[in-house]
Amino acid sequence: MNDARLDDEINWAVSFPLPFRVMVLVGLGILGWATNLHGLNMFGVDAISTMELRVDPSQQPISLRIAGMQLTTPSSIYGPVYRLALAYFSWCLTSWALFRYLTYGNAVLTDVFAYIPGVATLIILFVLICPFHIFHKRERDKFLLSIRRCVSSSMDSPVYFADVVFADVFTSFAKVLGDVWLCMRMLSPGNSVLVPPREDGWLRWVMPAIMSLPYLVRFRQCIIEYSSPTNESHRPLYNAAKYATSFPVIFLSAAQRIVVTELEQKKGDEVTQVAWHGEHPLFRLWLLFAAINSLYSFWWDITNDWGLELLKPTAMGDTHNRRRLPRHLMLPHLHSGRPLVAREIESPAELHHQSASQPYPYGLRPTILYPLSVYPLLIFLNLVLRLTWSIKLSSHLHSKSDGSITIFCLEIAEIIRRWMWVFVRVEWETIKMSEQDMGSEGDYELVQSADAEELT
Repeated sequence: MNDARLDDEINWAVSFPLPFRVMVLVGLGILGWATNLHGLNMFGVDAISTMELRVDPSQQPISLRIAGMQLTTPSSIYGPVYRLALAYFSWCLTSWALFRYLTYGNAVLTDVFAYIPGVATLIILFVLICPFHIFHKRERDKFLLSIRRCVSSSMDSPVYFADVVFADVFTSFAKVLGDVWLCMRMLSPGNSVLVPPREDGWLRWVMPAIMSLPYLVRFRQCIIEYSSPTNESHRPLYNAAKYATSFPVIFLSAAQRIVVTELEQKKGDEVTQVAWHGEHPLFRLWLLFAAINSLYSFWWDITNDWGLELLKPTAMGDTHNRRRLPRHLMLPHLHSGRPLVAREIESPAELHHQSASQPYPYGLRPTILYPLSVYPLLIFLNLVLRLTWSIKLSSHLHSKSDGSITIFCLEIAEIIRRWMWVFVRVEWETIKMSEQDMGSEGDYELVQSADAEELT
């Protein structure tokens, strides 16, 4: 059984080596971001205003620039990202097809032509930093600027919501960053893309350190928010604690490889059949932090990032204290199939009456912009994938099969989880920003109308 599983892993590595898997995961991230922006627009969420996504004024038609107008349509934001994803996947597919043609599925030739994914990756990196106006330079520059702001911004600089989303997305690519280091080791002379190189001594700490970088960036953003003179809340500090709980999970897992090495020296290959995990104190400590990180992150997603009331002590909270959405938040088309029309509310008393007479489903919130059935599904999937994500960050559980089929599927699942997370995270931020603006713009309520289609 073990021999059959090993043969499957070898065949998988021969046909689809780890460097190509990393390239595909990065491409899924680009495509996911494009569909996030597109989907938010389709559901009527004003993501452009919420994340301050604007096109370069120089890209506007000359008639608008002369008139001093600046028009940003959603398609001008997500359209280029779609095209960038298409170009990226086309390049990856071409490189992989060339690799498969030259290797013919031969394990010996796999290492001979292992330079192909390496060269393909170097070309991608060159295009990314290329100063010339080719291959969607505006999107590439925005990506690099976001990295610089997240990594090297000063402690007194503001933390933009777009950068928060960007850094959170990168935490879902923590294992992918670790795989990049693994690919570099595999492609170095003397190693093979079929078998992960052995990491002893200080090398065993490099991969967990790289995997920790996205969490460190997000932790730093929370500290900056907490230290801001305008901040009056402890929420950023509690959020920082959430990211801090990921460090013990990652490094305690790496420390358990020391235990694996010791057992290998004592018992050889029989270590794979030794049930040492539950007996070792290091494993129990790792398991404790993995549970804390998963459950705390799940609670934070539901309660703070999504604004849902399911896990709050007052889940059945009073609706009359919550205000409805302002008119400018919603785009003409929404999930119900019938557009929502905004009408101005005559008085605060009417707002109270309308809110109190329209209770919202248990565990959610007064304002939801997506179909009702979406939220329970997202909550369930988020819980399941949060638990598996902590396991995937734990390299000792797959020390013999890094980059295996199972790990690759888990990495895809985490990207999908983050893709779903972005929809509700941006939705909740849009609602909060709109509620803050209601005082200066007047009170509005969204009501359904059978005649709404005449206005769209």
